[in-house]
Amino acid sequence: QNILIGCFSVGYSAVALNHVIDFKEKKQEIIKPVSPSELFPSLPIVQGTSKRIKVLTRLTLIVSDPSHCNLLRSTSANIRLYDIIAVFPKTEKLFHIACTTLDVDLVCINVTEKLPFYFRRPPVNMAIDRGIYFELLYSPAIKDSTMRRYTISNAISLMQICKGKNIVISSAAERPLELRGPYDVANLGLLFGLSEGEAKAAVSSNCRAAMLHGETRKSACGVVYTVKKLRKVEEEETAVPACKKAKTQA
Repeated sequence: QNILIGCFSVGYSAVALNHVIDFKEKKQEIIKPVSPSELFPSLPIVQGTSKRIKVLTRLTLIVSDPSHCNLLRSTSANIRLYDIIAVFPKTEKLFHIACTTLDVDLVCINVTEKLPFYFRRPPVNMAIDRGIYFELLYSPAIKDSTMRRYTISNAISLMQICKGKNIVISSAAERPLELRGPYDVANLGLLFGLSEGEAKAAVSSNCRAAMLHGETRKSACGVVYTVKKLRKVEEEETAVPACKKAKTQA
């Protein structure tokens, strides 16, 4: 509840509750997600609107062996109940499988240690074509200086391949003090090698696109998302000949 209030206070309108499964640990099963209404009886209202903050459910699978991917390939009833599906590959082979074949929404990038492999352009481009997004976490960079160095180094190596496309920056916060506002996170994106527009998209439009990708995974065909766009009234400028313009300037 405190983390949710913290997200609301710094300016977020949607939050994803993450359920992590590590197949290295014994007796790991995919259970049904807990309904947000059970955890939070009354959700806060987003500032400046009449809508309440949106709480999503997310499943993150940490895979370290190709056999772990078979669960994602199978049609599990519990997997379909989650709004967002993410995979955390530990090896280069699993990263290639996640980008090319797995039906997921996010591919998590390790930011707590040096990557044991280099990013290759073919699987990254295929993931971008499939609408899969790459996730970078910023909370480890806040906790420790060593992890901050690994976060920036691994992020820059990814940006050299993906050119700033399909990037999502998340918090993975376990305490309210680990949260940062959207504008602060966008500024962190500049350290990761993103441009100003790409950094803003990593905390706004790309997150919405990943959520819609999860909706298309649930449905048979796809999802249409509409946004109202305000039209700007442009003033018509009178065309002045170049000779008269030069005289007036003189």
